[in-house]
Amino acid sequence: MNKFLILTQLYRRGINFQTFTRMASSDKGKFRNRLANEKSPYLLQHASNPVNWYPWGKEAFTKAQEENKPIFLSVGYSTCHWCHVMERESFENEEVGKILNDDFVCIKVDREERPDVDKVYMTFVQATHGSGGWPMSVWLTPDLKPIVGGTYFPPDDRYYGRPGFKSILKKIAQQWEEKRELIDHQGTAILDALMNGTLLAGSADLGRPGRESVSKCYQMLQKSYDEELGGFGKAPKFPQPVNFNFLFHLYATEPNSEVGKMALEMSLQTLRFMARGGINDHVSKGFHRYSTDTMWHVPHFEKMLYDQGQLLVAYATAYQITKDETFADVARDIVEYVTRDLQSPEGGFYSAEDADSYPVDDTSEKKEGAFCVWTYEEIQSLLKEPVEDKPDIKMADIFCFHYDIKEDGNVDPMQDPHDELKNENVLIVKGSVGQTAEKFTIGVDKTKQILEQCRQILYEVRLKRPKPHLDTKILSAWNGLVISGLAKAGSVLPNKDFVAKAENAASFIQKYLYKADDNVLLRSCYTEGKDVVQGQTVIQGFVDDYTFMIRGLLDLYEASFNDKWLSWAESLQQKQDELFWDTEDGGYFNSVGNDSSLVLRLKEDQDGAEPCSNSVAVSNLLRLSNFIDKPEYIEKANKILTVFNERLMKIPLAVPEMVSGLLFSLSTTKQIILVGDPGSEDLTALMDCVNSHFIPNKVLIKSDGQNDSFLKSKLDILQTLTKKDGKATAYVCENYTCSLPVTSTEQLLKLIS
Repeated sequence: MNKFLILTQLYRRGINFQTFTRMASSDKGKFRNRLANEKSPYLLQHASNPVNWYPWGKEAFTKAQEENKPIFLSVGYSTCHWCHVMERESFENEEVGKILNDDFVCIKVDREERPDVDKVYMTFVQATHGSGGWPMSVWLTPDLKPIVGGTYFPPDDRYYGRPGFKSILKKIAQQWEEKRELIDHQGTAILDALMNGTLLAGSADLGRPGRESVSKCYQMLQKSYDEELGGFGKAPKFPQPVNFNFLFHLYATEPNSEVGKMALEMSLQTLRFMARGGINDHVSKGFHRYSTDTMWHVPHFEKMLYDQGQLLVAYATAYQITKDETFADVARDIVEYVTRDLQSPEGGFYSAEDADSYPVDDTSEKKEGAFCVWTYEEIQSLLKEPVEDKPDIKMADIFCFHYDIKEDGNVDPMQDPHDELKNENVLIVKGSVGQTAEKFTIGVDKTKQILEQCRQILYEVRLKRPKPHLDTKILSAWNGLVISGLAKAGSVLPNKDFVAKAENAASFIQKYLYKADDNVLLRSCYTEGKDVVQGQTVIQGFVDDYTFMIRGLLDLYEASFNDKWLSWAESLQQKQDELFWDTEDGGYFNSVGNDSSLVLRLKEDQDGAEPCSNSVAVSNLLRLSNFIDKPEYIEKANKILTVFNERLMKIPLAVPEMVSGLLFSLSTTKQIILVGDPGSEDLTALMDCVNSHFIPNKVLIKSDGQNDSFLKSKLDILQTLTKKDGKATAYVCENYTCSLPVTSTEQLLKLIS
């Protein structure tokens, strides 16, 4: 491979040539463990550790059983800050490596590749500690039963009496030697307790929950709402797109009530503060993972694909409801970021960008946020040009005022425990463009132009900095979320290019992560140059791969009217039911039932950074039942709501996405059917009319009036749909009763309002 191709590949992975040279020289003569044969960026990060790491699999299990050694399981992901810290402190330490190698069989798992393994042992850690996180550290018996667990451990006994990693390793090894049978018995008891604790009340038919669950979810959100700064709960503040989905849906259900108005205001206010805060990358665009403070100012700097996809839906919906261009601009920024920095040449989307990076080329230690932050001196130097017609004012003056840039940095030391951001500035907007314009007696349009020019200058400077690591793993589930976002934004803004990019991503998944002969999704793949490859072990898709992709395909069908996406969504739903449906009690398991390495088969019951699969499945099933004649899908959706009845009644805030599905089930679905020539101006006008309104209980269908294989057969009128007077025509149907045909947007607006 020539130097140009090497540089191209390194750049896509966030590594410049100087960094590559430093890495290559530092790796010479280093021990290489079994992870060197893997494709996961996270596993490869640990391939030179002085630890005999094994990937999750039979070889490691057999070794543990034959040597009767406990297993040390370490789970994380490649853009995880504290995973990097524990690697530097412990896994790169030869003394620690010797203890691990002598007394344990060590297994390393990428949680994004194997969410099934992660969720099993995270359930254990959360049950025993009350919280969890990554890196996750769990000790297992040779037959994979958990005995001790936690998250990050410092290497030595130095933090407030907290034992260090070396001490814990030695203690567990000693206990295993002295009390092996007792520990094994305890592992069995722990596993039994976890099994009992994770059973859902689906076997006893409690009935489907009703509006009381909706009201309680709203009340719980309102109680935790920060009226001053937006968001729910105290710091750290997470984006939580599932909350926006629910609140927008609630607003649409009762837009004139006080509850509806407040639901909308909580969402819009939070989205505004997020857009103005440091959690939004004002230079490179896209959103960081979460804010460490209440003001959305100082973020944890990693960027995750799943956040971008879900926030794209949220901001597009906010624009759809309000017609406020601020929300549209943020949505466009997210699209620019993901398609520029995260989309592979073949169309699939990479997983994440790291929080940590090298401050400059000739350093050996990464810092969190180094790629993103600015000193006052840098800003003054880079933006020193005077403003046109205002020779006494520099662009830097305007930029520093607008983004709250201080000479000694604007980061509260309490948000910077390791002094990585000392004297640095994280851009945040505390006022408005109007206030900035007034401050410098410059027009608003001129101020916007200057700020955009400044951001572009800083973006070009940033490109010369060492880039953060890019996790080039491509996941079916997360691509499904981005397909939804692009389809939604493409419909609402409207922008056909966004829809085309969503179709490219769907085609990528269909080509590289789908086995058509078996109708099976695969979990992940990787790019190597122009090639798309699988890892050492081909991992079949989990339930979230199916639910998120089905949702993405349904959204894509409504944006493109390409029947193949609807057809594929139906096929994937059939396979999801076959692989994951609990035929005894109802609901979907996370994983298939024939994996002997999983000691628990779980049904996820909490919407977190990503919605849980059962939550998404409710809406998917209800939508599909309206596209195709499958009443059993409605029954399945109702069964899921019944299985999760107790969750929905007691703590609906745990599953706001499922409460959205409940709202869908309690409302009358509007089937909006458009008949017309694809691409024609009159059909496009009708589509834009529908897409300009937020109607969460709709399904949008394109009919050719002749071969409507995807329409409900019970709607006899649909079998004879034709264009009226040669024009594109719309029908709005509720409860199998269709409106008279309409051809103008004014008539259609009356039907859908």
